[in-house]
This record gives sequence, C-alpha cells and structure tokens, in this order.
Amino acid sequence: MKMKKKSVSEWVKAGDPWVWLNAGAVAISVIMVVGLLLLIAVRGLGHFWPADVVEAHYALPGQPAYNIVAERVESVEVPATQLREAGIAIPDEHQLMLRTLMKTGNRDVYGADFRWVVDEYLTETKRPEMLFTAERYEWGNLYGYLQAVKENGQVVSATADLDPTASALATWQVFEQSIERAARIHEEIKVIEKNDIGKINYGLERIRLKQRSLELKGELTPAAEADLAVERSQYDEEYQGLQQSLIDLYEQINRDTFTVQVMDGSVHEIAVAKIVHAYRANAMGVPEKIGFYFVKLWEFLTDEPREANTEGGVFPAIFGTVMMVLLMTVLVTPFGVVAAVYLREYASQGWLTRIIRIAVNNLAGVPSIVYGVFGLGFFVYFLGSGIDQAFFPEALPSPTFGTGGLMWASVTLALLTLPVVIVATEEGLARIPRNVREGSLALGATKAETLWRVVLPMASPAIMTGVILAVARAAGEVAPLMLVGVVKLAPSLPLDGNYPFIHLDQKFMHLGFHIYDVGFQSPNVEAARPLVYATALLLVIVIALLNLSAVTIRNHLREKYKSLEM
Repeated sequence: MKMKKKSVSEWVKAGDPWVWLNAGAVAISVIMVVGLLLLIAVRGLGHFWPADVVEAHYALPGQPAYNIVAERVESVEVPATQLREAGIAIPDEHQLMLRTLMKTGNRDVYGADFRWVVDEYLTETKRPEMLFTAERYEWGNLYGYLQAVKENGQVVSATADLDPTASALATWQVFEQSIERAARIHEEIKVIEKNDIGKINYGLERIRLKQRSLELKGELTPAAEADLAVERSQYDEEYQGLQQSLIDLYEQINRDTFTVQVMDGSVHEIAVAKIVHAYRANAMGVPEKIGFYFVKLWEFLTDEPREANTEGGVFPAIFGTVMMVLLMTVLVTPFGVVAAVYLREYASQGWLTRIIRIAVNNLAGVPSIVYGVFGLGFFVYFLGSGIDQAFFPEALPSPTFGTGGLMWASVTLALLTLPVVIVATEEGLARIPRNVREGSLALGATKAETLWRVVLPMASPAIMTGVILAVARAAGEVAPLMLVGVVKLAPSLPLDGNYPFIHLDQKFMHLGFHIYDVGFQSPNVEAARPLVYATALLLVIVIALLNLSAVTIRNHLREKYKSLEM
C-alpha cells in the first residue's frame, strides 16, 4: 500500500519544520560546545608537553645576524607590508610572510622571553640533544648548554673539549643529581616554614590576643602575665631551634651552582636551588615525554602558583573554589527549602504571596555585582564589624570578620542563588499529588510530620535540581567575589591543623578569578595565555564534577520515591 505524500502546506501545518529547526539548533549548540571544549583542551593541555628546542641562525635584511635558541610557539601569516612598516627590508616580490613566535626564555638575560621571527630568514635549523630547558622559580625558562657543575665554588664535573659528548652526559647526570638534592631540601624547608613555624606563629598570635583580652577586661594580673611569658618563651625556644635548622638547610641548598652558555654565547653561573625541572627535550623519546607530561600535569593540579601566577600550579584555587561552593550549598539549601515550604504549604495564597513570588523571580535576574556590593556593605562592613567588636575586641583595629573572607563570599553567593533553590523547590512541592498529603493526614500524621516524612522526601529530586543550578551558577561567579574575599595569591589554605581548623575569616583563591588575573592582569601575556586555557578547562571540569555528584544523588532519590508518585 502506497503512502500518501504530504503537501508542503500539510507538512508545515503538522509542525515538522519546527521539529527539524529545533533539532538543528540543538545539534549546532552541541557542536559549538564540544568545539569550544576541544579548543580549550588543546590549547591548555598542550602547554605541558615538553617541546623541542631549536637552534638556528637568524639574519634579517639590513640587521645584524645572530643565533637563536628557542621553542616554537605558534606561526601566522602576515602581509609583507606590515613587516616593511616595522622597518624590516622585505623584498617587493613577497606578499605574505610566515611569522613565528619563539619562546627564547632567559628573561633575566634578554629582558623578554618571547620574540617574533620571519621564518624565511631562519637558516641552519637544528635540534642538538645537549640543548636543555630549565624551569626556574623566578625569571621563567632557561635555555642553553650545560658547561659545568660546581660545589662550594669548586668544579665537580665539566664538559671537556677532548671528549665533549661523554663529558657532557656525565656532567648532565651530576646536574640532575644536584637538582634532586635541592628539591629534597626545598621540601624540608617548606615543611619547616609552612607547618612548624606556622604553628609557632599561630600560637604566639593566640598568646598576644589572650593577653590583650585580659587587658581589656582588667584581668591581666602578674600571675597571668607570668604564665603567658612562660608559654611565649617555650614557643621562642622552639622557634630558635627551627631557625637554626633553616639556616643549615639554606647553606646546604646554596652549595651547588652550574654554568650555562646561552644563545648569545655568554656564560652565566646560576644556583641549582633556583631550578624546578631540567630536561633535554630533543633527546627524549615519546615514552619519556609522555611521562614528563603527566608529571607537569600533576604539578599543575597540586602545586602552588609562582611567577605572578604564570607558572606552577593552581591547587589553592581549586581548593578555594570547591570549599566555597560546598559552604554555599550548606547555607543555601536549608534556607531555600524552608522559604519554599512556607510559601507553598503555609502562606495564604493571596496578593502578598504573589508579590513575594514575583520578587523572588526578579531577584534571580539581578546582576551578580549588585550582590557583591550588598555583601561588602552589609556582611563585611556592618555585620562583620559588629562581630569583631562583640567577639574579637582584642584583635582590633585589625579586622577578623570585618574584612572579606571565605565565609562572607559563601554567604553572598548563597544569597545570590537562593531564588533558584526556592523556585525549584516550590515546583517540586506543587507536583506532589494532593491525595498523598490527604492519605498521610488520614492515617493520623500531623501536617509537620506529613511534610517531613512524605512531602519533602518526594520533593527531594526537585530540591537537588535547584542545588545543581545553584552550584553551576555560583562556581563560575567572579564579580561578587572580587569584593568579598577572593585574592590574587593566597597559598595558605583556609583548612589546616590549627584550631579552629576551618578559617572562615581567611581570604582565598578562586579558579574564575585566577583566569581573570592571569588573562588580563599578567605582565607576561604570552606566557600566561596557555594557563588561561588550562585553568578554564579545569574550572569546567570542577563544575561538571560537582554537578555530576548532585545529579547522581538526585537520580537516586528520584528512583527511590518514584513508586509514591504513581
């Protein structure tokens, strides 16, 4: 039996064009999102790959020739007229020229670690295996040839003219051992400075605040002052021991130096303690590069930032983002649920309730910076200052809660996302059949018991939907956080081993603000650009993981109470 073909008018009336239009729009949106994520991933994750270092002869027309040692970053085609306007004598027959951005490193020697070159004038390009890259705590990457390794000023290994290859490899092994030794000492110094001395400083500050508190109360007796002096002397004695240990460690770590020849032929002596990693990318095979790649990726996830946030890791920002979102979720969920329950179950459904609902819906559209200004004015300046005067008078004039911090940032974002949770919870409560409530009441349960044991469990998937939307919005917000607690650099985490363990008054780092700072406030834009992509990808992953956790809980609750809705 033949199917009757639809005419165009029937096809339009059936709504098929709109189905295809919606499907096309969804497909385009998915492609754009996937394409954006792929762009971010390629640009960001490629930064950690150990790129080969080239050595070439560079001679622009009319300018002195020189050797260049660098990594290739990116290449673009530019009009030849643009280069002529820059003073480069390009022949008239050229219309387009390939221009490459080279990372030359050695910023302490050259003043800048990136430069553009015209590919046509790069000659004698080679990749020597002994050319090495060194990542430093300061001044960025170092590129050059290792000449010698010294201990206390005495050469222990050097590259010999008679047998350069064997002696260079032997010197490189000694250099790697020196770097490993310096790294171990760095860790010991870090433990002492951040953990041991940090605890002592925290204890001394508590003694100072206790003494000031007794002074304000008029209870600072000679006996109390003597007890405080004994405690202080114990901390001072412990501090002196740690200080001596630090002096010894710094003497050990500054023992080793090395000399390196850079691309202009000059030789420089540098302390091994300034090196984070050193590797010969040109001599590494694919398995070695993959292993080094994951080492760098792990360092990015677990280390602290350095070099104005353009090097190192972002762990403090990851920790601050996750902790702030969790605190915000703990704050917003009960208040949002209570407000929704009151509006749906208890409030009389009159004009006042309708106005409140309209106000709640409108609050969801208020720009986030407005919440930031409100948080700064009310929470920080008014409420925080009141808390300081009432509970922390001994710390004044230094503010405790009268300044931006983790707590006020979480509270501000909880206020920002509160309308989302209220609306989602109300919709969930409205979908619960009336006969379920009536059945519970008929069995003798009170209204409160019905809400607690029947209604709220059945509405929990909707509540979790509101929490998911709140987390998705709060995790990516930056504008209000700039006013209520986030800072450029805060390597000390708001969670440590010092009482009260969670320091809600402490400022913190955030992935969103880190992206803004690195991308728009960095003095070295070219070096910071790959980290912008990498951090943006990491923020997306963190938000996705938080949302997936909430979605998993919601789906479990939905399956659990599905039978009650039928």
